[in-house]
Amino acid sequence: MKTAGWAGTKAEVCVWCGADLPESGRRFGRADCDRCGTATTDPVPTAEALDAAYGGWYWPQAGQRFSLIGDALLRRSRASMSKRIDQIAPPGEILDIGAGEGTLIDALMARGRTARGLERDSDHPSIENTSIDQVEGRFAAIVFWHSLEHFGNPRELVREAAQRLVKGGVIVIAVPNYGSRQARRFGDRWLHLDLPRHLVHLTDESLTEGLERSGFRVTELSPTRAGQVVVGWLDGFVSGLPGELDLYQSLRRKSARRIPVTPLQRLAAIGAGIILFPAAVVCAAVEITSKRSGTVYVEAQLA
Repeated sequence: MKTAGWAGTKAEVCVWCGADLPESGRRFGRADCDRCGTATTDPVPTAEALDAAYGGWYWPQAGQRFSLIGDALLRRSRASMSKRIDQIAPPGEILDIGAGEGTLIDALMARGRTARGLERDSDHPSIENTSIDQVEGRFAAIVFWHSLEHFGNPRELVREAAQRLVKGGVIVIAVPNYGSRQARRFGDRWLHLDLPRHLVHLTDESLTEGLERSGFRVTELSPTRAGQVVVGWLDGFVSGLPGELDLYQSLRRKSARRIPVTPLQRLAAIGAGIILFPAAVVCAAVEITSKRSGTVYVEAQLA
């Protein structure tokens, strides 16, 4: 079996439900939980290993992550998400945990909402480098937009969020779906596995069950709102071709790449992606219809 390339300690318990992790469920970089179906990154990376895994490439200059029209599409998707949150949340402030460069916060503020976020090493004026237990106030909505999977204590964060919502407040979560067809198809090279940065790997069932055990009532479960479904298939197809091609890194700007990509590799990866795009769309449609989408989106209120 391949071994993980980062320093850390053996994962002993599931970070989502707390059950002991069996030896039989261990595979490259993660350990599957028999009780809830979630996987925990294994070994659990040290703080130093995580710092090295993010480096300076992960959050480059604001708005400068993707080449071509990628950044414009990102801003458009966050504007759409801000509209949704504004519609479902009662009056009050919004907290975005794992706010990145602040695109969602900016979109919420443009709609007249008061919003702030939490993120490591951000220079955005409305983002703090702190934890939720250090934040004062109560919120109309708390958002984990593709961020909950980056934390090693996800259940504690969800429970902490429950304590900080106003009456009628909502929690909004988007995460990769470890139970999806694309996760099963691509295995160790699945784009959304993203080891070791993703510390927990949730299925739609484990996410909703965990929320319910934490006192929430799920009001919306969507296989499409979390986005990034087609790109999961497309990246998987391209990465299986000869030449060590990496479509996702090829779509990022040079300063925002995790690995070096030569001009020839970039051209080949993007060209292959264009050719394989129709197949990726079909596969995405099939998994969405079968309710095993590559990502999952959940809205929930306190029960």
